[in-house]
Amino acid sequence: MLTLASKLKRDDGVRGPRASNPASDSTRRVSVRDKLLVKGTCKVNFPDPNKLHYFQLTVIPDEGYYQGGKFQFEIEVPDAYNMVPPKVKCLTRIWHPNITETGEICLSLLREHSIDGTGWAPTRTLKDVVWGLNSLFTVERNCTKVALFYGVEDCDSLPQPLLLRRKVRRKQRKDLLNFDDPLNIEAAEHHLRDKEDFRNKVEDYIKRYAR
Repeated sequence: MLTLASKLKRDDGVRGPRASNPASDSTRRVSVRDKLLVKGTCKVNFPDPNKLHYFQLTVIPDEGYYQGGKFQFEIEVPDAYNMVPPKVKCLTRIWHPNITETGEICLSLLREHSIDGTGWAPTRTLKDVVWGLNSLFTVERNCTKVALFYGVEDCDSLPQPLLLRRKVRRKQRKDLLNFDDPLNIEAAEHHLRDKEDFRNKVEDYIKRYAR
């Protein structure tokens, strides 16, 4: 079983002891960052340049209820990755049916031991996680528009998490902004009861916490 910890240990053994090369470390950070970016709606930052297993993701939605906000997530990659998912928390207070005000996130691909095929698997990547977090700000729409949003030609070219969910559940694409399977039940009920007031509260939260 190959995990992040075992891979790093193996690589260190192959290379042997060596002094840290600032230029090389910087190149690695840029490479990792570029691989994680999703069009212009996501930005990746490494608070500690020596800890590539911990980074922050900022999602800047360009449409929908959350347009204009900047929502920050912290992502920590455990030693047992990729057998287990990374740990993710939302650092920005938000009024969202799938994110609590204290930062817990309902994202199916981060679930271990999922029975519907949409949870975490060793084949998942960090980019899948970034795609998934970005999709939490995308209103459900027909498949063609989803494909256009992600800059691919058709639905079969969608990122793996969305493609798998399309095959498992075509009519309801989980992990898009979802009011039917909420983590923040109060927010979901608010939207059901008064969509305009829900929008006003979202915008108020953006002004107060997400600028």
